[in-house]
Formats: sequence, C-alpha cells, structure tokens
Amino acid sequence: MNVETILKAKGSNVVTIAPDETVERALSVLEAHDIGALIVSSDRARVEGIVSERDLVRGFALHGPDLLQRRISEVMTREVYVCEPDDTVAELMSQMTDRRIRHLPVVVDGRLLGIVSIGDVVKNRLGEIESETEALREYIVRG
Repeated sequence: MNVETILKAKGSNVVTIAPDETVERALSVLEAHDIGALIVSSDRARVEGIVSERDLVRGFALHGPDLLQRRISEVMTREVYVCEPDDTVAELMSQMTDRRIRHLPVVVDGRLLGIVSIGDVVKNRLGEIESETEALREYIVRG
C-alpha cells in the first residue's frame, strides 16, 4: 500500500494558510475544519512551512495571549518533511515515528498534491490487517 492509495481513498484536499495570516486566523481555520495542522503556502501549491497544534502550544508558552496577533511565519515549522505518492505506508510510519511528526505533505516536483496524517496511516493499516485476518479465516475454513 502506498501514499497514492491513501489519497485516492481520502481525497487530495489540503487546507492551507498564507504566512502573513495571524495565529488567531489559523486557530479558526483549524477548528472549522477539525484538523490538527495547516500547510503554510502563499500560492496553495508550494510548501513554505507547516503550523500544527504543537507549534501553537509552543507559541503560547513563549508569548502568551499576544501570540494571537502574531503572523504564522513567526511560529510555523520551516523544515517540512514531505512524502511522494509512491512512498509506502511502512515508510510513512517509520518517518512519522522517527521524526515525531503527525502530518506529511505529499509533494511532487515541488507542488503540493495532498497531505497524509497519522490517522490516515493508522486507518489504512487497520484496513490491511482486517483484510489479512479475513483471508486467513477463509483459508482456515476452506482448509
């Protein structure tokens, strides 16, 4: 199973925010879409950063309520790890675990195609396990 399969199942919609938007706006967008991270992009195609709940918690710890009026560019993570459609689910799990991240933008030739979250990876893996279990049951029953 690979990233392309996950995107086909979940869709390729990515919620982005411009780097000059405020943290307050980012919080509204996260809440409205019930998501945990936004891709930071001026043109909705090129990944300039990512802002996650973790970035916002760090920002509140450092700046307190003044954080709400700061720009996303001040709190976003600039070093964004990405994946490609051909990457396997096993590779994603390893990358997410090793780097302690929960979101990977899907990028090809510098262009944003989608995003995969840890929840997407877990859902996919559970589906694989259920299919394997069912195949084993059928094998045993037909024995």
